[in-house]
Amino acid sequence: MPGDRPLLRPGPTTVKVVFNSFGGRYNDNPRAVYEALVARGTEMDAVWLARPELRGDFPAGVHTEEHWGPGARAAVESADVIVSNDGLSREWDKQPTTTYLQTWHGTPLKRLHRDAVWAPEGRLEMVMRDIARWDHLLSPNAASTPHLRSAFGFDGPVHETGYPRNDVLSAPDRDRRRARVREALGIAEHVTAVLYAPTWRDDLVLSDDGPAHSFPVDLGDLARGLGPDHVLLVRLHAMVSDQLVVQGRAPLVDVSRHPDISELYLAADVLVTDYSSTMFDFAVTGKPIVHFTYDLEHYRDDLRGFYFDLAEIAPGPLLTTSDQVLAAVAGLGERPWEPPARYNRFRERFCSLEDGSATERVLQLFFPPDGHPGRPGSTPVPTNDEPRR
Repeated sequence: MPGDRPLLRPGPTTVKVVFNSFGGRYNDNPRAVYEALVARGTEMDAVWLARPELRGDFPAGVHTEEHWGPGARAAVESADVIVSNDGLSREWDKQPTTTYLQTWHGTPLKRLHRDAVWAPEGRLEMVMRDIARWDHLLSPNAASTPHLRSAFGFDGPVHETGYPRNDVLSAPDRDRRRARVREALGIAEHVTAVLYAPTWRDDLVLSDDGPAHSFPVDLGDLARGLGPDHVLLVRLHAMVSDQLVVQGRAPLVDVSRHPDISELYLAADVLVTDYSSTMFDFAVTGKPIVHFTYDLEHYRDDLRGFYFDLAEIAPGPLLTTSDQVLAAVAGLGERPWEPPARYNRFRERFCSLEDGSATERVLQLFFPPDGHPGRPGSTPVPTNDEPRR
């Protein structure tokens, strides 16, 4: 049964660990875990699955295999440990000695997989094949755990660790990182950076007979409407970034291919999003969030559905027109921003484990220096072993 195997078995041989993030990228939770292991000097044979056109994003010397090329299948089938934030849904045979850690990649507002209102034929079956291989699942918070279990039908251990990718948002050097990223993007110190990071629409991407994916507003007009001393950073979801073209002329910058969205959270002063899990991550920074929810009823009632009542939990206002968004952002510049009570409640409910130590909790569980998970004196990690009924 998934989850019954030991996390890692100490032994004389070097452990082979295969990392995968969003279909061949170098980012997110797997990157945070990998870099922490490297920094600690852990001996391992590390292999990353990489999209050929993104190999330049990987550090020099990192062993990569083309994502679902012949070498990738051989890598996952010979791995001791697999660390992935997304499904490995192609055909491959998992070995009995392999431990598959699924980190996932977001606190779920949107209903997922088995719980979604709509999904194209065959997609769920493909996903479930991979879920059957999982041994362990990370959860960013206690509020998410039952919904992740329900969505995936996963009956193995779920570890409430927080997300390793978000540790940088609380790191002591976050101000230095912010300055470096803003300089690289050409953002002057006095300029207010507004990050627009919407989610994708399943029916516009996965349906063969649906309308083409498009923006709800002219992004150039939106950027210019922000006024002087503002820049609009547009971050498209990975599911649509290859399909849509953003005309990146000042004051608009397309950051969809920036390798690490956590760096964009640091660089930005305001987040504009909709139903994306970016709201849960960005809230760690304590900076304002505005929701551009122009298709709320359709998305909630016909497409995905929600696990939480967005109107009740949202850390910022729910707005339906670009004029309302512009007015809300302008209002933020009129006086120093103080998080409202609803924002603080949101952080307490969803961000309590985003304290800068999530990566260490994951390493404690899966890669302990002495080979024994949960060393004496270490901070316990909540583990939810209750399967879905």
